[in-house]
Amino acid sequence: MRWTATIVVLFFVAEYLILPDLANARHSLNLLGRVNIVWLVVGALLEALALVAYAELTNTVLSPGAPRRFQLFRVNMSSLAVSHVIPGGTAPGTAVAYRLLTTDLGVPGSTAAFGLATQGVGSAVVLNGIFWLALLISIPLRGYNPLYGFAAIAGVILLVLFAGAIFLLTRGQRRAIDVLVRLAAHLPRVTPERLTGLFQQIADRLQVLLRDRALLVHALEWAALNWLLDAASLWLFVFAFGHTVSPVDLLVAYGLANILAVIPVTPGGLGVVEGVLIPTLVGFGTPAGIATLGVLSYRLVNFWLPIPLGGVAYLSLRFGPQARRRRAAQEHPSASARTTAGRSAAALVRWREQLATRDHLVARPPRPDQRRPG
Repeated sequence: MRWTATIVVLFFVAEYLILPDLANARHSLNLLGRVNIVWLVVGALLEALALVAYAELTNTVLSPGAPRRFQLFRVNMSSLAVSHVIPGGTAPGTAVAYRLLTTDLGVPGSTAAFGLATQGVGSAVVLNGIFWLALLISIPLRGYNPLYGFAAIAGVILLVLFAGAIFLLTRGQRRAIDVLVRLAAHLPRVTPERLTGLFQQIADRLQVLLRDRALLVHALEWAALNWLLDAASLWLFVFAFGHTVSPVDLLVAYGLANILAVIPVTPGGLGVVEGVLIPTLVGFGTPAGIATLGVLSYRLVNFWLPIPLGGVAYLSLRFGPQARRRRAAQEHPSASARTTAGRSAAALVRWREQLATRDHLVARPPRPDQRRPG
């Protein structure tokens, strides 16, 4: 915790003190006096809506039987916070999300693994689609940049891996299971039966998702809405400082930065996103001071704010009232069962008493004064 806090503080100082100085933003600090606070607030609200759309994506890929949406929102915030303080791309955050879903929310392991993998890879595929579409429109107007090629190659590699995974899960199951059996023989604490069983369950869920076209379309829609709302938030943060960026130019810069940020060098692409967004926006005609202040204010909401909020969300899931009740039930299952059995026995006794009373009233002979003559 100490080292993590130290690293986070150093990154914060580097981003908000050193980076603006390198970009000569100190000469443009007068822009802060002319910033439109209303647009900053609207941009922050769009960022919140983007997180809600991502929670809806999680709910879609975990359906049917997904936990409540507010629980999924807190799981995503916890995952986001971890990914923003620990290097390694999204892997640390995904591990935390998997633990919360399986241990604290009772989601089966295969369902959680499939949902998190589908959510992450599907979201990345949608981002590449948005970037390539904006790129096809932008290149004839703005020309070609070498960074576009790197991002396009990264996207192609991602799509090839995604297509290969789908092929193995749908068409090449037997060959993949043979490989997993040989792999499990060299892994400690992993049995071939458990590994192949998990693979088969994930393959079954993928086939269900591919057959349910409506569910698949909803997942793609929520993924696209998440990226577009996030990009719109960036547009408003730049607009709040007095400059209007072309939506196509902004989507190119935004897609380029987020695709290159997948490289697990820094937590959450810190430094990579800023180092790509600012010069790309400047290349598209945004003044350097506005580009720097707009991107840094956007990253304050997009990157830094989810860290404390995600910490609170994690604590609420791990140590909230529902978590305490669940742990108590797991630690004392016999007592809970005895309580339930006692309540059922008491209800059964009351029901038998009522039944006996009713039978007694029906079978009781009438009084002499109530008998009919003759």
